[in-house]
Amino acid sequence: MQVKLLPSPEQAAALAATLRACNRAADHVSQTAFQTGIKDRNGLQKLVYTDIKATFGLSAQPAVRVVKKVVDAYGALTASLQAGRLGNPGAKRYRKAVGSPVTFHPEAAQPFDDRGLSWQTDARTVSIWTVDGRMRGIRYVGSPDQLKTLAEYRKGESDLVQRGGKWFLIATCDLPDPEAYEPSDWIGVDRGIVNLATTSDDTNYQGRRLGRYRRWQARKRAELQAKGTRSATRRLACRAKEEQHHATHVNHRISKEIVSVAQRTGRGIAVEELDGIRERVRLRRDQRGTLSSWPFHQLGQHLAYKARRAGVPFLHVDAAYTSQRCPRCGHTERANRPDRDHFRCRRCGLAGPADHVAGVNVRNRARSAWVFVTAPVLAPA
Repeated sequence: MQVKLLPSPEQAAALAATLRACNRAADHVSQTAFQTGIKDRNGLQKLVYTDIKATFGLSAQPAVRVVKKVVDAYGALTASLQAGRLGNPGAKRYRKAVGSPVTFHPEAAQPFDDRGLSWQTDARTVSIWTVDGRMRGIRYVGSPDQLKTLAEYRKGESDLVQRGGKWFLIATCDLPDPEAYEPSDWIGVDRGIVNLATTSDDTNYQGRRLGRYRRWQARKRAELQAKGTRSATRRLACRAKEEQHHATHVNHRISKEIVSVAQRTGRGIAVEELDGIRERVRLRRDQRGTLSSWPFHQLGQHLAYKARRAGVPFLHVDAAYTSQRCPRCGHTERANRPDRDHFRCRRCGLAGPADHVAGVNVRNRARSAWVFVTAPVLAPA
């Protein structure tokens, strides 16, 4: 749960100095971990704990949090390497990642536990440790739902974040998941590029507007990259964040509406399992950038967590041939989809928008899968 801090100028200066000190210490710890090969929390803490307290002016708990942040960063790097997200061991990105220590931006987020940061939810203030001493009475604001969730369910660490000159706290909240109801039916969701999402109810969320926005951003990126100046590089980073935030907002809006319809009608939500789509699909050169940057996975994630919070059943189903299979007679062949937008069964003549047909197939597979999942297990005779 994210809330916005409203520090005074003196408090903001102390927070900024704290982030810089913590991230300098994190760079030092990372360098030590890289040189020694010790990347477990206890072993690394024994090596650097006294040093970073004396050198960077950290007290006990911030020093411990810095070590944990470094250990988590190396853990995330190892997971990315094992998952192949940085290519094979001979790839340039892979060699660069393993050939130098992890570094931290001077304004990177810093985690605090309840000893370093305390919440006064009634007064809507926080007290936080800084390199200039304990700062008390820093006000925070948020929506009524955010503040209620924070007061009832906050648990564990909170991250201090600075973005665009503004200060935020991101608190971990442990919300209980409501029990999912027994669905009366399913809403099948087909995800795509031209249409971001099409449901089995024939509700269509078109991606043309988002596509135009991203093509415009691509042209602007090319112009800035051609300049090659430092200011152009900074502007490129800003544009990348703007584009990411815009796509995330669109996915939030779509997923919220689909989950709301499912909850109101007592149905579940089913989506195609698209893991590995970039490896399976062959594309023309002009399509590769679009597919690699399109937020398919994020839309599925938003649907999953919003459904879980609303108690709506959620399923992933097999994506094979959902756009080529006739939902009426079951006939499957590539010729059933003569082009991107249209479906026409070569056997029974069923015709309609291709994405809607795919959504219906996803719904039908969810019906079969749910029967299998909920079927009683019979004991052997």
